[in-house]
Amino acid sequence: MKKRLWRIIIGAIFFIVALIINIDINWIRPVLFLVSYTIVGGDVVLRALRNIIRGKVFDENFLMSIATIGAFFVGDFPEGVAVMLFYQVGELFQSYAVNKSRKSIASLMDIRPDYANVKKGDELLKVDPDEVQIGDIIVIKAGEKVPLDGKVIEGSSMIDTSALTGESVPREVEAGNDILSGCININGVITVEVTKEYGESTVSKILDLVENASSKKSNSEQFITRFARYYTPIVVIIAVIIAIIPPLLFEGATFSDWIYRALSFLVVSCPCALVISIPLSFFGGIGGASRKGILVKGSNYLEALAKTEIVVFDKTGTLTKGVFNVQEIYPIEISKEELLELTAYVESYSNHPISLSLKRAFGKDIDNGRISDVEEISGHGVIALVDGKKVMAGNIKLMKKMNIPYFDGELIGTVVHVAVDNQYAGYIIIADEVKADSAKAIKDLKAANIKQTVMLTGDAKNVASKVAASLGLDKVYAELLPGDKVDKLEELFSQKSAKGKLAFVGDGINDAPVLARADIGIAMGGLGSDAAIEAADIVIMTDEPSKIATAIKISQKTLKIAQQNMVFAIGVKILFLILSVFGITTMWEAVFADVGVTIIAVLNAFRVLKVKNL
Repeated sequence: MKKRLWRIIIGAIFFIVALIINIDINWIRPVLFLVSYTIVGGDVVLRALRNIIRGKVFDENFLMSIATIGAFFVGDFPEGVAVMLFYQVGELFQSYAVNKSRKSIASLMDIRPDYANVKKGDELLKVDPDEVQIGDIIVIKAGEKVPLDGKVIEGSSMIDTSALTGESVPREVEAGNDILSGCININGVITVEVTKEYGESTVSKILDLVENASSKKSNSEQFITRFARYYTPIVVIIAVIIAIIPPLLFEGATFSDWIYRALSFLVVSCPCALVISIPLSFFGGIGGASRKGILVKGSNYLEALAKTEIVVFDKTGTLTKGVFNVQEIYPIEISKEELLELTAYVESYSNHPISLSLKRAFGKDIDNGRISDVEEISGHGVIALVDGKKVMAGNIKLMKKMNIPYFDGELIGTVVHVAVDNQYAGYIIIADEVKADSAKAIKDLKAANIKQTVMLTGDAKNVASKVAASLGLDKVYAELLPGDKVDKLEELFSQKSAKGKLAFVGDGINDAPVLARADIGIAMGGLGSDAAIEAADIVIMTDEPSKIATAIKISQKTLKIAQQNMVFAIGVKILFLILSVFGITTMWEAVFADVGVTIIAVLNAFRVLKVKNL
């Protein structure tokens, strides 16, 4: 860019001198114009020649070279140099715009670690993250980037996850917590056991996604590529016809006049504004989304998201936290503490989420010596002796099987019924908590003109209906197996328009078939899920459903700006092409039209990066 800028400045000096010099020697001015042209446009002509040798004839370099060299041949030296000068100014502006957009994304994704401190005995070795193996122990000091995914085994600290999530609030980690590469250790020193090699780490996968996102073109970008492929040779043929046919057919028409019109036509026809501004719009959209902690795997997905009409949610882990907690305890003739203790003991051998929630609520160590004769009845519950008492904990089926009268009222949540020595002892309600911003997410989606919000879940109807009603969802389908979810998705496809899209939002782990079937698969909580990053088209790097509405707004803004640029650039081109044919515009006006359209389109594309208040 600096070299191009200096060439423009030096070439412009020669150009100005040639314009203002007043000397009787006839060859001085043409030579000065030629020197100016060579300095400013020599590289364009060379690129055109190289491309012709390679078989790529019709591009913007060819158009500008033909137009400017033609101007020299008809004696319009100032116009020839001016066209190339302003073209290079436009190219400089475009380069600056593209570099700024790339730097914006690069700064957001400045998470690639430079080194890792590997602990070998009593010393620390600074090595490349690629060389670190699973199981190695690394030490992360205050201010350093976390180089690899791992588990904290010593120390505690606050970590900055903003590069991954877009959120500025630090998170606390301590021994036993997982930690992800790409975060920054803010204060304490922590010792971490590496759980993934660098190539499989979060930071590596995210960088790979961002770097390759531009390879998946949107329909708008593909249209511009096809448009330029056919458009350029057509305008060259038309320019040749303009230069040759009128002087042969019409009396008084001169070749010099019509060649000049043809050259102006070629200058205006250069498709730079379209070729640069459309991809730049989508590139900026992907960068703006990254800033919000939303990874979009390609322009095609960003464009599709803007056309979304139906958003379908999984429940557990998406709209809810996916963590079951004891909500209420209802004892009968024993205390709450005793009911919880007996239930936690009888469930202690199971790793089921419900069992884990009971043990977590009990909050004390389990003395296995107090438990004997454990019997797990699949689909029913568990029976065991606790301190010599026969304790049964399970669902309604277990109570019926054991002929124990139980409370049969309508309860919301997962209910664990408990009996002690064949007498009903009460029940415990366990439920998954709704995420804090789930209601806001549904509200924001409706504000973004989403026609339907739907929830699919394998949970019980009463639980699903309560969650759906509290969030304001349009439809809910409960008690579904993974295969049933795909069938429901097929039904929903028939309810959208031909051009509309359906997005499915899941946790990326057990929803792979539905994520794959949807027009756009969105995975929640990419911070904890490798499968999420692999399976989905878009990854929300936090556990916030409200980011989905933000992603849709960014996509809608991006598509709108890309379409504005397309219509504006093509419209102005057509107008000036017509004016050039009729000789109403000069080559000066033609180049101002071309460069002006490009600059306006690029400035408009920059608006995509502004996502702060979406």
